[in-house]
Amino acid sequence: MILGYVLSGLVTGAIFAVMGSGLTLSYAATGVFNFAHGAVGFLTALLFYQLNVAAGLPAWLSALLAVALFAPALGYVLHLAMFRGLTQAGETAQIVATIGLTIALPALGLLVVDLLGLPAADATALPRGVGPHPALGFDLIGAHLDTDQLITFCFAAVVAAGLWAFVRHTPYGLRMRAAVDRRGLARLRGVDVDATSALAWMLGSGLAGLAGVLAVPVLGLDATAYTVLLFASATAAVFGRLRSIPWTFAAGLALGVVQNLVAGYTDFLQEITGLRTAVPVILLFAGLVLLNRSRDRVAGSASEDAPPPDYLSGLPPWRRRLPWAIGLAGLAAFTVAAPAYYVGIAAQGLVLALIFCSFVVVTGIGGMVNLAQAAFASMAALTCGWAFASGLPFFLAIVLGVLAAGAVGMLVALPALRLGGRVLTLATLALALLADQVLFQVDAFSNGTIGWPLPALGFGVADTSDPRVRVVLVLALIGLVALLVKNLEKSASGRAILAVRSAPAAATTSGLSAPRAKTMLFALASCIAGLGGVLFAISKGSITATDLPAFSGFVWLAIVVLQGVRRIGGAVLGGLVAVAVPELLATWDLSAHVGAVLFGLGGMILARHPDGVLTQLAEARHRRRFAPQPESVPEAGPAPQAAPREGTPPLFRLEGVAAGYADCAVLRGVELDVRPGEVVALLGANGAGKSTACAVAAGDLPVTAGRVLLDGVDVTAWPAHRRARAGVLLAPEGRGVFPGLTVEENLRTWLDDPAPAYDRMPQLAARRTVLAGALSGGEQQLLTLAPALVRPPRVLIADEPSLGLAPLMVQQVFEVFAELRERGVALLLVEEKATEALALADRVAFMRLGRVIWTGPRDEVDGDRLTAAYLGVT
Repeated sequence: MILGYVLSGLVTGAIFAVMGSGLTLSYAATGVFNFAHGAVGFLTALLFYQLNVAAGLPAWLSALLAVALFAPALGYVLHLAMFRGLTQAGETAQIVATIGLTIALPALGLLVVDLLGLPAADATALPRGVGPHPALGFDLIGAHLDTDQLITFCFAAVVAAGLWAFVRHTPYGLRMRAAVDRRGLARLRGVDVDATSALAWMLGSGLAGLAGVLAVPVLGLDATAYTVLLFASATAAVFGRLRSIPWTFAAGLALGVVQNLVAGYTDFLQEITGLRTAVPVILLFAGLVLLNRSRDRVAGSASEDAPPPDYLSGLPPWRRRLPWAIGLAGLAAFTVAAPAYYVGIAAQGLVLALIFCSFVVVTGIGGMVNLAQAAFASMAALTCGWAFASGLPFFLAIVLGVLAAGAVGMLVALPALRLGGRVLTLATLALALLADQVLFQVDAFSNGTIGWPLPALGFGVADTSDPRVRVVLVLALIGLVALLVKNLEKSASGRAILAVRSAPAAATTSGLSAPRAKTMLFALASCIAGLGGVLFAISKGSITATDLPAFSGFVWLAIVVLQGVRRIGGAVLGGLVAVAVPELLATWDLSAHVGAVLFGLGGMILARHPDGVLTQLAEARHRRRFAPQPESVPEAGPAPQAAPREGTPPLFRLEGVAAGYADCAVLRGVELDVRPGEVVALLGANGAGKSTACAVAAGDLPVTAGRVLLDGVDVTAWPAHRRARAGVLLAPEGRGVFPGLTVEENLRTWLDDPAPAYDRMPQLAARRTVLAGALSGGEQQLLTLAPALVRPPRVLIADEPSLGLAPLMVQQVFEVFAELRERGVALLLVEEKATEALALADRVAFMRLGRVIWTGPRDEVDGDRLTAAYLGVT
């Protein structure tokens, strides 16, 4: 009996393993956790079904076209349209954009099916699988299996072995891992990170499609079931730490076995509804808490989701409030003049807006993406209904419901004290699903499918059965929440929260308590969501366990972030949009799937504008008001130079280069050149622009004016990876190694065969299997330069190569530079330590305030010129 559970569990686990492996691959290669992974599986399964049933193709051919052609093509299209932009976006934008896809992709597929009149995708039916139909049964070691199960397991095993070999033993896999480890450095080593990401998304989508097709006989064509499958697979990925495909695969198999054993041998759990089916959710939460302390932000780092500039700061207060005053007046006029039905719709939107205000607190202010808000709202409403039915006064029952939501929020905050980013998002959703599947299914709490009836809230002369009264009441509550948020942002507690969000370690060393700040935010946001949930139930007249499902939090977060999660106005606009769009679609007799598709398009827009619609409007208005006027700017003349040496022309040249970061100009007309076999030392004080010049030369920073020439060819528009392939190599400040790759793997990113590098540097050979991050600083610098000795570049740019090194190691590094010079390499050496640089240099350039102020032979450098370069005196 137990063997049968184990074998059938391995089949289920194989599906978890395949989907989890795809999730791990795409995340490990791009840094974006794809919440739409299950939706890709559903869409592929839907295509498989239509090719087989509508087009009449054989099952094997339908599966081949869907998995090997459609799913990778979909991954590539999504990479171009969305994922490429998300790579550099903050975590909130990444999470919400992929959640938008989770909503949109299944809806798009079902909409196409409806428009083309194809066979309906019935969520209750179980289509055939890839194998014979009906499936053939057989006995294996005392367990009864069928051909669909055998095919599933075999495919999973082949995929696991192939993926492991691809990632570990192919150049493409190495490039993927290098791009994840240090994306910027990978570009400088000639890796086209954009192409690498595209390949990762294609492979990840192919694996999602394979899992979707293999799961069709079990899940049918139910989009929600595939989303649940995603989170079961995410459990396996979490136990693989979102990096190791073998561990992810093994965890997926184990998860399937554990789920089967729990279902087969825990009859005593039948009394707790939903607990046995919630095994993956429980394991997901446990894995997140035990294995994944957030490492995304460390000491000295800043928040990835930095708040946008306040484009309205220059306006007087009355101008800032005028649009909302007009909007409020319009809503008041609408409430008075419109029919009760439409006023009720507006009231429903404002109730949602009140719930959405909780996202402003926890996500907009706190920077934490919490998907449990629907559970908080449901918890408050059910508690209120239970308390009122138990005989408590209605007002007291409301207060008790809100407090219950706040208490649950504090419990959710406990894992938030050690988690962050997407890990926290998964944890909060796991808790929400657990509440949905277990707590809210307890009849004593939810009153079964009947739910709890709730009366209207009376105010003497009127009550909330009148939608106009509901509008006034909810507007007043939203105003109080807005005042609370404003005061919170200006208070000492608000400043502490922003400090914790921006730099947790720095805030802690300043005496601020990150746990206290997070707990307060979670509790406050939960109470706001709970109050909205109670008003939702009062407006409806009753509450059941299914009225506010956990997955509602998906849609809610997408809507409010698209409008602007940092502002109460965004929450209000989002609530009204959430009810207006379905109403308009119904009025125009359009499919409800159209609204879901629009959310997906919103997610794609979010990849480019992560601060929401309101911020975009404010920015556009700001740009119109402060459009720069054209002015004549005198051109920077070339730096004073000594007479050029006779002989070889420059191999590499910066010609009138200007560059900077955002609106800050750093380089102002830099003129610099290097000849083959020549060392040019670029000296100057901190902030002179030396590292920026290196980044521009390597293609890591675009220029705003001027040209970059390589052997007379204009390479200004070439990206960093193309310049690296042409022979321009940058050894960046802070060591140019991939810390998560071994010594040998680091060498293979530049060399086909690392053996000659080991011959030149035996100390690296002894540590070939050691991760580069575990090497000493000197060993890391030697590892950075070793490939250049075997495969010399045409131009080597070294930025602060002696930084933090012992004197003996500095000597060894400069001996490498001397050898490269003898082999004809053009070296641009940036150093703050003038002594070592001057001992090696043929020519010297002094830089100050973004300009090269003097360049000439080394023997013309004297103390006065050094003083002028470093101290800014003349």
